[in-house]
Amino acid sequence: MFRVDLNQNRLSRLVQKRFADLNLRERDHLQEWLANQPDALGEDLLIIQKEFDGFDATRERLDLLALDKDGNLVVIENKLDDSGRDVTWQALKYTAYVSGLTKTQIVDIYQQYLDRYEGGGNAAVRICEFMEVEELEETVLNPGNDQRMIFIAANFRREVTATVLWLLSRGIRAQCFKVTPFSFGDELMVDIQQIIPTPEAADFMIGMSSKENEEKAVQDTQKKRHKLRLDFWEVALDQLRADGAELFGSISPTRSHWLSAGSGVRSCPFQLVFLRKEARVQLSFERANAAENKWLFDQLYEQKQQIETEFGAELIWRRMDDKKQSLIVFSEDFDGYNREAWPDMASWLSSHIQKLERVLGERLNGLNIPDLSLGEEVD
Repeated sequence: MFRVDLNQNRLSRLVQKRFADLNLRERDHLQEWLANQPDALGEDLLIIQKEFDGFDATRERLDLLALDKDGNLVVIENKLDDSGRDVTWQALKYTAYVSGLTKTQIVDIYQQYLDRYEGGGNAAVRICEFMEVEELEETVLNPGNDQRMIFIAANFRREVTATVLWLLSRGIRAQCFKVTPFSFGDELMVDIQQIIPTPEAADFMIGMSSKENEEKAVQDTQKKRHKLRLDFWEVALDQLRADGAELFGSISPTRSHWLSAGSGVRSCPFQLVFLRKEARVQLSFERANAAENKWLFDQLYEQKQQIETEFGAELIWRRMDDKKQSLIVFSEDFDGYNREAWPDMASWLSSHIQKLERVLGERLNGLNIPDLSLGEEVD
């Protein structure tokens, strides 16, 4: 590996090192690097525990436990300069141990991790954000026999690579990453490369693997929820039309849990939201420029007292500084999956979205939105 000096237009060779020579340790260094930067392994992973020892009748510890975007558990085993002979056996044991973890147990394990290492947080909410779902019930965690293994070391013994290749041929997802430290002066760099399967072959091998334990139950649940949402939106839109509400007049039912209608300001729709336990009406600021969303939100927030007086209730003002979007929300508890509750739910949505549009629509359209990248006003 070489370092490029653009000023001199020259290459300088980096010096390959051994972890042992650098006094680096597996748990204190490599494990911490990966726990805090899991996408170094080439995909989005959510680390849910480290040094996990929550196995019945054994005190063995796996290095890192993660979730992937499909909800599969990923056992990550780290070694330094030598993979050792027994790493595959260790990982197979750990994978067998975690294969029986339920969704509730996984959430509890992640909650313990957050409380101990990240100063707290809501594990269920974090998992939903990672999985990109509204509610945890919409996804399966640790499905079937789809657990995965990732092995990391500077060098892999032949018995390890042979075993991993055999596992792959049997449809078991396993990967080997070679991690190599380099130095250049006082700088330390690490190269992490997937060597088994090669990146070019990985998608093909995964696609060819048979999925004997595919989670048909999840698909069935999703289909039922999609049908449920379509049916509810037909009821709600009929109610809106009956009430003379024009805002959603051209909107059709969908299988999503929300419907959007234009407010007159680009990418700032009024929305109806249908959830299992509540209904919401909201104004969503979704412009491409996050600063514009915050500016619009702040302009309306300055009128908060007058807006809420006109609306007749306190609103939920969600600026969400860590996200691009901002929201102004009003919600009510309902048993959304009980069809008998739908008429009341639809009537509530119709009444309150019209009130929200009345108190926010004209104010929003009266704002001259600045182009924050140029410092000029735009239409």
